[in-house]
Amino acid sequence: MHLVRDPLPEAGDRAALTVIGVGNAFRGDDAAGLAVARALRDGLPPGVDVLEREGEPTSLIDAWAGLDHVWLADAVCSGAAPGTVFRIDATDGPVPAAFARTSTHHLGLPEAVELARTVGRLPLRLIVYGIEGLDFGASEGLTPHVEVAVSEVAAAIRAELLAWIAAR
Repeated sequence: MHLVRDPLPEAGDRAALTVIGVGNAFRGDDAAGLAVARALRDGLPPGVDVLEREGEPTSLIDAWAGLDHVWLADAVCSGAAPGTVFRIDATDGPVPAAFARTSTHHLGLPEAVELARTVGRLPLRLIVYGIEGLDFGASEGLTPHVEVAVSEVAAAIRAELLAWIAAR
């Protein structure tokens, strides 16, 4: 109800190209999105922001408000093999609800994306990379398959960003 009565503030002067890594650093493989963001923090061209977000997925609506192109990386739990990488253009359709079936939040990433779509707060383009996790228990560090997938996703996002910039 808050979003209907009190719309979120405008983003202001922020980069049109943004990478957001989502996760919890103290829940094992749930930190995969944060690891992707950290892998991309250095070495991207000027004008690309890299953000890390922990906490309630609905806070992402404010994080991407007013942005043009967002690449988002998060751990998922869909039942696929650990380290499986999914790429979803959330601008064209929903993020599968199965991705958040172990979420500790009231709303998971799929619901946050759909809420943003409903209230007209999606970025122009939202690409979601999901990395299938194995261990979401209270621990620090990623399992080996997820570590490999983090490198793959960081390389894929970097390539997409550079291709998008070159095409401008």
